[in-house]
Amino acid sequence: MARQRLGQHFLADPGWREEIARAIRVSPQSIAPTSPIDAKSSYWLEIGAGHGEMTEHLASTGAPVYAIELDAQFVSGLRRLARRFPNLTIVPGDILEIELAQLAPGRKLSVYGNLPYYITSPILQRLFGAAEHIEEIHIVIQEEVALRLVAEPGTRDYGYLSVLTQYIARPELVLKIPRNAFSPPPEVGSALVTLRFPGDRVKLPTIDSARFLDFVKLCFSQKRKTLVNNLKLRFQPDAVRDALHTRQVRPDARAEQLSVADIAALFENLSQHPGNVR
Repeated sequence: MARQRLGQHFLADPGWREEIARAIRVSPQSIAPTSPIDAKSSYWLEIGAGHGEMTEHLASTGAPVYAIELDAQFVSGLRRLARRFPNLTIVPGDILEIELAQLAPGRKLSVYGNLPYYITSPILQRLFGAAEHIEEIHIVIQEEVALRLVAEPGTRDYGYLSVLTQYIARPELVLKIPRNAFSPPPEVGSALVTLRFPGDRVKLPTIDSARFLDFVKLCFSQKRKTLVNNLKLRFQPDAVRDALHTRQVRPDARAEQLSVADIAALFENLSQHPGNVR
């Protein structure tokens, strides 16, 4: 039985399970299967294994699989599944508390998860914090959030989460999944998103990531306001206008109109001149 307080919606439809397995290349029917995974260097990490709906697909590849499950009522069933697959390890616990780097040190992660909608952003930020240990991420999330991850500048869905995601990774919306694929059905549609590494950060090696992302939050703090207005508590308005002019951006531009590269250039310009700071 699903527990609503945990945001549980299980992928009950076997047809959609197979569609996802093909898309993430863990099905024998995958159009472009991966080369065999070297157990010494790479492994699968599943977030929220539940009844094991997708765990069996992952374990059938022969690669090591670490299946994380918070809800104790499912752990015994997952351990029975592990008896069939010696490469499957069940990890009771919370993804927000488990140290991923210590789970299998020296290995690269391929991550799969059907994420509870209410904690999608915290889980993403947790994974982004361990990006150097991750090969790619495949997550089933609320469609509305998926659209925000892949949104382009100037679109309605583009915001802080878009910039954060695209700075760290390269997101792709792979599949839209209907409500009736789940039990119980969620109130909204879902989507499978794949995130590959690295993102735009690799093009901006001189930037302090923590300070830059704090700057991005400030840029989007009030989305309908201009950058000059959002940044005026920290930077001189004329300095912001000059930095925008340097990038050939209008002085009344809003953050949603700038690409990751434009926001990074604005950050660098303002940070390099102490007189810009209020």
